[in-house]
Amino acid sequence: MAALYDFDTVVDRRGTWCVQWDGVADRFGVDGLLPFTISDMDFATAPEVLAALRARLDHGVFGYTTWQQDDFRSAIAHWYATRYGTEIDTGQLVYGPSVLSQLSQLLQMWTEPGDGVVVHTPTYDGFRKAITGLGRELRGVPVGDEEALERELSRADAKVLVLCSPHNPTGRVWTAGELTRMAELSERYGVAVVSDEIHADFVYEGYVHVPWTRVAGAGRWALISSGSKSFNFPALTGAYGLIGDPADRAEYLRRMETAEGLASPAVLSLTAHIAAYREGGPWLDAVRGYVAGNLAYVAERLAAALPELGWEPPQAGYLAWIDLRAAGVDDAALQRVLVEREGVAVMGGAVYGAPGFVRLNVGCPRAKVVLGVEALVRAVEAVR
Repeated sequence: MAALYDFDTVVDRRGTWCVQWDGVADRFGVDGLLPFTISDMDFATAPEVLAALRARLDHGVFGYTTWQQDDFRSAIAHWYATRYGTEIDTGQLVYGPSVLSQLSQLLQMWTEPGDGVVVHTPTYDGFRKAITGLGRELRGVPVGDEEALERELSRADAKVLVLCSPHNPTGRVWTAGELTRMAELSERYGVAVVSDEIHADFVYEGYVHVPWTRVAGAGRWALISSGSKSFNFPALTGAYGLIGDPADRAEYLRRMETAEGLASPAVLSLTAHIAAYREGGPWLDAVRGYVAGNLAYVAERLAAALPELGWEPPQAGYLAWIDLRAAGVDDAALQRVLVEREGVAVMGGAVYGAPGFVRLNVGCPRAKVVLGVEALVRAVEAVR
């Protein structure tokens, strides 16, 4: 499999309006840093996707487009059937420009300003911005703390549980039992669930992703996702969702098509999704295997240099969530050394509400991973 795809060759992303590379100064105040930040990959997308995009470009006409057609719906159904052994109801499908856009619409449908929205901590910063930006109150519960979860869901003004499945930034894959318990608690306390499953395709051997549709009960729920994370085409925009209740689904579509004026999706996003979900499986398996090797390298290097961390690879994703608290480093001092001395950009855990951690993106060629890990080790040693 590895011979079919080249993940070692570096693709120069500078000067391509890339947020991770060209926008690094916006967050770190310095241009030219080697970035391990925003969660996209440095790999070109699957050849099958590129071929489909080229064919669509050759057609030359890019008029208004509909997502409500069988090619798109059936491709998603095929993916869930073959990847997750799950039959979805394509009549429940909806479309949106991104998962965060979908989340925003659902929060506006199901909550009012001041209502409580429950999330697991540490928390993806996009969730935090969406929830607080709408004037809702973010209620955090630690990953794995079922008592805290029930306590927050039982509050009278708790209206929505926003679930990240698998979890970002920790890479935790929820078990079927954990998800079933979340569904039971949410239904008991009348809390709607929005399950963001954009990282689902990057679950590693030994773990199984369970789509929310498999555990959803009679309460309000939505599953939101996109092929953009797995196949690395977020710049094309485009996401899809499944909404259980017909009235909620109709209201979501009304908002998107009228209030938001988004009746016509990006045709290249539809093209990319169809090709990825119909033909891109072998590429995804190969890139996931390559990234697993990157994560194994990180674990090996940290075990040798900083054994007190006891770091192990995540269960899913290409984001190494590293707990540095055992090394006794100061976050601000570490970031100064990383930026000013090492010339690298690594996301600090405080962004996700977890000081003492860093999030290192290893969705990139191995040579870049080596540079990033060595820089992190040197920086920790310099400030401990």
